[in-house]
Amino acid sequence: MPATFDALVLGATGLVGQALINQLLGDERYGQVTCLLRRPLHARMFRGDTQKLQPIVVDFDRLDDYQGYFGASHIYVCLGTTIKQAGSRSAFRKVDYEYVHVAAQLARAQRAKSFVWISSVGADAKSSNFYLRVKGELESAIMGMSGLDHAAAVRPSLLLGQRPDHRPGEALAIRLAPYYSPFLRGRLAKYKPIAAENVAAQMIALQHF
Repeated sequence: MPATFDALVLGATGLVGQALINQLLGDERYGQVTCLLRRPLHARMFRGDTQKLQPIVVDFDRLDDYQGYFGASHIYVCLGTTIKQAGSRSAFRKVDYEYVHVAAQLARAQRAKSFVWISSVGADAKSSNFYLRVKGELESAIMGMSGLDHAAAVRPSLLLGQRPDHRPGEALAIRLAPYYSPFLRGRLAKYKPIAAENVAAQMIALQHF
């Protein structure tokens, strides 16, 4: 089957981002996979047809300068950090809200076919939890954006996989996951830990082909 789609990925070096790139490189429907990155990317991080991979180093504070890339068929945004990593709430909001929101606006302006990003289980614009409130506010902003017809968010719970950075709280939760996951049923099933590869697959399934 000839490749008929191209993809743009923001956040390619994260846990889900790497899994996503691997799946896109192995997907015959895609002829090119472009990644916008803060720093140079080594193709050896990925497997599959890396000739399809086009890494571009950009300044995320000036995404408007790279708006031409947002005319890709499918936009995938896997950007995300933690308040601890970012250093402050405002720095966290810049990555998890502002960058993603600007990406959605550029996707609309460049008439991308569809736009999928990573949110979080429990995202709620009215939440008392800052992290969940930011995620919820972003969902409301993007889903309420006219002209971006095929936008969708995935809402994963705890992500399973090998992270390059050490997060003690998450590491403990992952070790305990086999013991508490069986009890997460019905309405609680959405809180089950999920492999990064499965989240990536969900993102691809949500795109408009």
